Amino acid sequence: MSETIKKTRVVIIGSGPAGLTAALYTARALYDTVVITGKYLGGQIATTSDVDNFPGFPEGIQGPELTERMKQQAEKFGAQFVFDEVKEVDFEHGSPFTVRTYNETYLADSVVVTIGASPRHLNIPGEIEYTGYGVSYCATCDGFFFRNKDIIVVGGGDSALQEGIFLTKFAKSVTIVHRRDSLRASIDLQKKAFANPKISFVWDTLIDEIKGETLEGGIRRTTGVTLRNLKTDAVREHPIDGVFVFIGYDPNSRIFGTQLATNDDGYMLVDDHMRTSVPGVYAGGEIHDFTFRQAITAAGQGCAAALSAIHYLQANEDNLQTLDLPAVEVVAEA
Repeated sequence: MSETIKKTRVVIIGSGPAGLTAALYTARALYDTVVITGKYLGGQIATTSDVDNFPGFPEGIQGPELTERMKQQAEKFGAQFVFDEVKEVDFEHGSPFTVRTYNETYLADSVVVTIGASPRHLNIPGEIEYTGYGVSYCATCDGFFFRNKDIIVVGGGDSALQEGIFLTKFAKSVTIVHRRDSLRASIDLQKKAFANPKISFVWDTLIDEIKGETLEGGIRRTTGVTLRNLKTDAVREHPIDGVFVFIGYDPNSRIFGTQLATNDDGYMLVDDHMRTSVPGVYAGGEIHDFTFRQAITAAGQGCAAALSAIHYLQANEDNLQTLDLPAVEVVAEA
């Protein structure tokens, strides 16, 4: 079996705000840039119906439209977008690095990793259908749209309480649903949550289903949930305007194995120049940022990672692979 290896200066893994910004910078610097988008263009923000906290859009913008605009801007300078997923990399032998997707193999002089992190899902009926239409995984992103609404927060750790307290700025009421009879969050956060008159708790309970409706024009909205008590097995319907899920995130770093250094939770370790543990490989966005998780901070980190990659390519100009030769044909054993 043979494969054709395509050569490029930069491969960007991931197409959220960090990857799209990185592509803009490396392509604008006249470096051949290939963006491997992943399952879909834009990452998590592409599933957000309304984005009104990204600078430059005072009237707000739809998540898919924002990512499409960012893509078009990068393409204007020559970035190439490949709708595929990375299945394997080889960073251990230095530059040029090997990046394999399901359809192609690339040799890149530098790589920018912006593959992000995925929020843990409840994996229940209605969750995916109403994501962006009442179901959210980001209070900072979407809390504004729930002014004077009744919402549920799922979880019992620090994130759930922090975000639940934040959401009381907008919501009429916040009901925290937790599968246990006690919280895992810090004592200080628990005290603040228990003292907040807008917050109430439902213990020993899971959500079995998220329900909604489709309005005229095809607009969907969340209308309620099915709650099940784990101790009594009692089931009841609970009307609600929104569901915020905070049960953790998983960085999408498994494909790198041990080739790039991570913390104990799998988040990429980078320095203040977005350099990973492998020279020539950089990272930005939620693959390393487990604190802010905002589109604008991801874009800034993508910019920084791209600038560092550009500096790396400039410093190693004499050792870069030749791109104007025919693609390399490699014969591999079946």
